[in-house]
Amino acid sequence: MREPGIAAPPEGGFGWTVQTLIVGAGACGMTAALAARDAGQEVLIVERDALPRGSTALSAGLIPAGGTRWQAAAGIEDSAAAHAADIQKKAKGQNDPGFVASIAEGAAPALEWLADAHGLAFSLVTDFDYPGHGQRRMHGLPSRSGRELVDALRTACERTDIAMLYEAQVTTLHVTGRRVTGVTLTRPDGSEEAIGCARLILACNGFGGNRAMVAEHMPEIETALWFGHDGNRGEAVLWGRAMGAGTRHLGAYQGHGNVAHPHGILITWAVITEGGVQVNRDGQRFWNEAQGYSEAARAVMAQPGGAAWAIFDARIAAIARQFEDFRTAEAEGAFVQADTLPDLAEALGLPGPALAQTVAAIPPDATPDAFGRVFQGPRLSPPFLGVRVTGALFHTQGGLVVSPKGRVLDAAGQPFANLFAAGGAACGVSGDGDAGYLSGNGLLTAVVLGRAAGMARGSAGD
Repeated sequence: MREPGIAAPPEGGFGWTVQTLIVGAGACGMTAALAARDAGQEVLIVERDALPRGSTALSAGLIPAGGTRWQAAAGIEDSAAAHAADIQKKAKGQNDPGFVASIAEGAAPALEWLADAHGLAFSLVTDFDYPGHGQRRMHGLPSRSGRELVDALRTACERTDIAMLYEAQVTTLHVTGRRVTGVTLTRPDGSEEAIGCARLILACNGFGGNRAMVAEHMPEIETALWFGHDGNRGEAVLWGRAMGAGTRHLGAYQGHGNVAHPHGILITWAVITEGGVQVNRDGQRFWNEAQGYSEAARAVMAQPGGAAWAIFDARIAAIARQFEDFRTAEAEGAFVQADTLPDLAEALGLPGPALAQTVAAIPPDATPDAFGRVFQGPRLSPPFLGVRVTGALFHTQGGLVVSPKGRVLDAAGQPFANLFAAGGAACGVSGDGDAGYLSGNGLLTAVVLGRAAGMARGSAGD
């Protein structure tokens, strides 16, 4: 496949033209397509894979939103303003406040639109808290699986007759002045096709699969396991830069420090938030796990061998089983269970006395421990479980600078005529590193910005 590039329109013209062309069939691209279709536009999605999957399918498929009807039914008082405040607090105020407010305000309407207009069966996670969220506002489909979210969106697209081209990689954007006129795509056999468009939405995620870009912008996570989609090669940033687009926070990313190793399966952070801990090979805790799972990637990678062990109990496991990935890890034998901590330590290859001392040191009340973490709820009790984990890079959070409607802006803040970006292709709301990532920020901007870009008109004035 050729490297992504920019070129003038082809001399022979385009074989055919569509109103809205979308690059990428993840949650962002398909949400954008549904919104554009609902607005009466002719839509085409171009996807490099044989089926829609992307980074969405590797996630838990959870989307945060404040002030939804599902929260109201559960007796939870929340609002978009409170959600925005939590985003800003986690990112230490590094985001544009107006942009964050717009994203938070769009979340509840987007979820309720997907549910009512397109049949996505969202429900609220009500039995545990995610770090940094002041309320329980994570929404997902029944299996709590990103694969189910992708499949539900694909079904909705098929039901509304949205055209999709699979195994088609966009290699070139055709540009006249500041306007995109079409793309050239390449098939696996090397054949090419030029398609014109009235507007283009880049929904091809970030650049976590481009190791050179990762090394350039986030060297501290370069050696971590790449847990995203290999197709995330940074085309949106490369195309945008070639056109003079602005970029922001290219060092921002979502990590995760709880990926079962060597199984390569995400272990939900609920095993930690509900009272579990992480220990290193010496059986000792090494940080405040309550900070969040994104920061955990660096914390775990800094331990000997880049490994840690998540220690929890059967009560916590019962909560975590609502997640498909946890059930898969359990079925594949990733977890060790024992009735005593010495037995658990022996099975995990950890020093028994150190592990027992670590668990015994957990404060019995809401008193901050030596790391500043406050434990609430029951202390760990038999039977105990443990799993070896490592740190991973999930997806990048920096990207093209866009308006709240997903319109790409140039370095001076002026909009391009018909170029949009959303999801991981655009700069998100996680500040400039990994510590600013609030749970669900990735799918939040994918769905909200995707919908906004799909609904927007083609003129630069909207």
